[in-house]
Amino acid sequence: MILVTGASGHFGKATIEHLLNKGVAANNIGALVRDQNKAQDLKAKGVQIKVGDYNQYQTLVDAFKGVEQLLLVSSSDLEQRTQQQVNAINAAKEAGVKHIYYTSFERKNETANSPIASVALSHVDTEKSIKESGLTYTIFKNNLYMEVFLFFFGDKVLEQGIYFPAGNTKAGYVLRTDMAEAMANVLMTQGHSNKTYNINHTQNVSISEVAETLSELAGKTINYHSPSTEEYINTLTQAGVPTPYIHMFAGFAEAIKQGEFETTHTDLETLLGRKPTSLKEFLRQTYFAKTVA
Repeated sequence: MILVTGASGHFGKATIEHLLNKGVAANNIGALVRDQNKAQDLKAKGVQIKVGDYNQYQTLVDAFKGVEQLLLVSSSDLEQRTQQQVNAINAAKEAGVKHIYYTSFERKNETANSPIASVALSHVDTEKSIKESGLTYTIFKNNLYMEVFLFFFGDKVLEQGIYFPAGNTKAGYVLRTDMAEAMANVLMTQGHSNKTYNINHTQNVSISEVAETLSELAGKTINYHSPSTEEYINTLTQAGVPTPYIHMFAGFAEAIKQGEFETTHTDLETLLGRKPTSLKEFLRQTYFAKTVA
């Protein structure tokens, strides 16, 4: 059985959908969730629902029994993530899981000085734990989702432009469903033991290039302003944005500016067997699908 954790979330659910669409039998796919009521759609398709909580070790051991392949989708709980994922790794080993796959992320700075250290270090620690566990592993170093633009830019980007302190450094943003499809392809095939794959787009783009593409699609100029981090934090604070979000957005902006996600290497196209979805197509579908229709 292939078991996907975080199955009620966007990434886990998308991976399961790709597995089903590619012909994996539903009864050979498991979905780990904390609340089975949030997985009724998967259950209706014949996927086996497993209930487990990263914070409750024994529930993980029980859920992982009979599982050969485990896709560990990284936890969204940044404060508890490292311990939660170590729990999952240890439970997988105890339950007899044969192969663990982990959704890590692209980075260059692995020190406490990273502007996104709270995110980066948990991935570094989890990768280390996986390799020390003795389990066969496959690690995916994922770049930023294209979908992060929706959070970084806000919902009035076509009217107000882009206000984000990322400078003009490029990054290899990838559509989330493309990442999920690559995961599904790896889960279905052999030859991935103890490998690390770089899941980056074949093209790096800057936020100014995003603004240019939006402008082209909109038929008007969408301005991009990259303020200082201090100005950005002050502006969002005055706008009433919750402090944790402000600092998270500012941290990612600084990481982008420092080149954390700009890459010259990728395994994504090979794993997909096609070109990844372009930035222009993502922006068209996200911001202009209704007007095109």
